[in-house]
Amino acid sequence: MPNSVSIRLSIMMFLNFVVWGCWYVTIGTYLTMTLKFSGTQAGAVFGTTALASMISPFFVGMIADRFFSTERVILVLHLIGAGFLFAVTRVTSFAAVYSIMLAYCLCYFPTISLTTSLSLRHMSDARRFPLVRVFGTIGWIAIGLTIGRLRMETSVTPFLIAAAVSLVMSAFCLLLPHTPPESKGRAITAREILGLDALVLLKERSFLVFIVASILACIPLTFYFSFTNAFLNEAGVVNAAGKMTLGQLSEVGMMLLMPWIFRRVRVKGILLLGLGAWSIRYAALAY
Repeated sequence: MPNSVSIRLSIMMFLNFVVWGCWYVTIGTYLTMTLKFSGTQAGAVFGTTALASMISPFFVGMIADRFFSTERVILVLHLIGAGFLFAVTRVTSFAAVYSIMLAYCLCYFPTISLTTSLSLRHMSDARRFPLVRVFGTIGWIAIGLTIGRLRMETSVTPFLIAAAVSLVMSAFCLLLPHTPPESKGRAITAREILGLDALVLLKERSFLVFIVASILACIPLTFYFSFTNAFLNEAGVVNAAGKMTLGQLSEVGMMLLMPWIFRRVRVKGILLLGLGAWSIRYAALAY
């Protein structure tokens, strides 16, 4: 892969995760402290991320696979998403915030998988992917430190910054390597629309265990991102959003080490190490 392509993919990851990091960590604080939503309402709004993650990849993925180049799909999703991010700053009711955030998440979350697939399409060695993906984590850290240091966690400013970066990301997509649809002209089946082909994989014991473990592991992770920032702010922690990026700092180190680790540790061992680290993390937060 030419260095010019690698640089562009790295910038793409950086921008895409800056957009996410702008609002994801602090939205619970904004909803509960500024809009005075109840914990149930704030949790419901945060849950739009999960709904969108389950629904949108099926349809957006099929569009990118069959009809339009991947970089153009990402461009349109970020352009529309910028409008929704701006719109959410103009409303205060639960129904309006919930509806707009659901619409926005349906646009944003497919871009995570689309940027990944676009990157892998242009790599001759998939083991180099962590070296590109790590710039997404760097972007997350950079915006978290910025928001925390400027004390913007209770304001609409993070959403406005995310909207502005989304527009930048849309423009940058014009510079990404062309990635045409892989399955152009192939008929769409009902099985694919319903995701039944993917469900067949559940017959494999190892895949089923992996899915169940992933779901269980993500339950406390969702609680963590939903309310930890609000909890730390109420506890009087200065620059709470910035301090929460310490977890991502360790992620940077692990991603850079991944190509080396994959040669020496089996995937099962890596997953066990990750789950163990999560358990220690939550115990440390509790005590």
